[in-house]
Amino acid sequence: MIAYPELAAIRLGYGLSPLMAAPADPAQVLASVAGAGPDADAISVASISAMQRDLVRLRRRAKAGDRKARAQADDIGALSDRMIALAQRREMARALDAPAGFGERLVRFWSDHFTVRGGNSERRLLGVSLVDEAIRPHLGGSFADMMFAAETHPAMLLYLSQQGSVGPNSRFARKRGGGLNENLAREMIELHSLGVGADYTQADVWQLAELLTGLRYHRDRGIFDATRAEPGPETVLGRRYGDKGPASLDDIRAVITDLAARPETARHLARKLVVHFVSDDPPQGLVDRLAATYSESGGDLAVVNAALAQAPELAARFREKARQPYDFVIAALRSLGFTGRQLLDMKPGVFQRGIIRPMALMGQNWGAPRGPDGWPEAAHSWITPQGLAARIHWSAQVLPRLHRVRPEPREFLAAAFGDTASEPLKWAVPRAESVRDAIVIALSSADFNRR
Repeated sequence: MIAYPELAAIRLGYGLSPLMAAPADPAQVLASVAGAGPDADAISVASISAMQRDLVRLRRRAKAGDRKARAQADDIGALSDRMIALAQRREMARALDAPAGFGERLVRFWSDHFTVRGGNSERRLLGVSLVDEAIRPHLGGSFADMMFAAETHPAMLLYLSQQGSVGPNSRFARKRGGGLNENLAREMIELHSLGVGADYTQADVWQLAELLTGLRYHRDRGIFDATRAEPGPETVLGRRYGDKGPASLDDIRAVITDLAARPETARHLARKLVVHFVSDDPPQGLVDRLAATYSESGGDLAVVNAALAQAPELAARFREKARQPYDFVIAALRSLGFTGRQLLDMKPGVFQRGIIRPMALMGQNWGAPRGPDGWPEAAHSWITPQGLAARIHWSAQVLPRLHRVRPEPREFLAAAFGDTASEPLKWAVPRAESVRDAIVIALSSADFNRR
């Protein structure tokens, strides 16, 4: 029987560490959720908008021949790149230092659920701010609140091309034309709430797209433009919206609240959580329990988190999940006693060569999932010949340059696995020809690459 501290650290967190005790019980696991909220370095849409307004102004002056303005614009561009790189290190540092790690795992889960992909510096910064402003504040709160914050965030509006969606009968369309874009509406239903295969029609998607037409990010005027909104009412899944006055964000909040409350959403989110934390072949009993917990609590994620943290299936299905490259790298660094401070102190080039590029070779290019459905969950997407070769190369050639501490093999085995190592691994690691070989054997094992 696996002890709960080791089970929780490996399955719900980012692995064991010699620097900190594993969470003793579910209460400590759940306490980590509150600790994963926004910190003092959080990036806001307001700060990004101000920076971009300054950049536009300076570029205009530079185009007119102002050399000083050109230099200042270049400085802002360089600052944006540094902010993005620092945000990457900050997120990984929080994962490295989190004793329980469940909160940081939930940040990754929900950020992937509400996937956005970068582009230019502004869009990449907005992607960071979505995590800081829409995900972290709601990890233990209402899913409806998280969904509203994510769907109306500028990063989502830009990623799903909501900027160009115009109500066919709106004031804007009557003067200048324009068409409807249903990307956001479709992903809200298919990916973010009900799930593919739920009982909805193309008409529901189209009507929701019309209801969303006022959403548009503008640096100076916020995220809603009533002139582009289609006059109501619209009917989505049998309910009418927008027939009580001028179009507003209130109608969008209302439809999101209703989508979040549907039983299909409860089942979809429950299954995704179980697939992510427990098994690619999710035990239906746990899916049903989490779905019921979600519905009975009115979408209270704190209650759902508690049910997951205490699920007996975590032990019954131990090591049925492959660690994605991000998880693998964090767990490996934690097992060697690497700290968040060490990561933050890395030079940018070292961080790129030692962490970001190797993760891309393992199959996970930071901030660039293949589409709005996020990163794949199935083990066969990650445990591939190329992916495993990249993990082994990183463990053998790159990791020793990042962290020169060489623990005694038996001590490392205990620090990385506790009492969960398999008998073959317990035999092989102490008999390795060198400390480096012992670490490579351990990190290349099925024991370590699965959680």
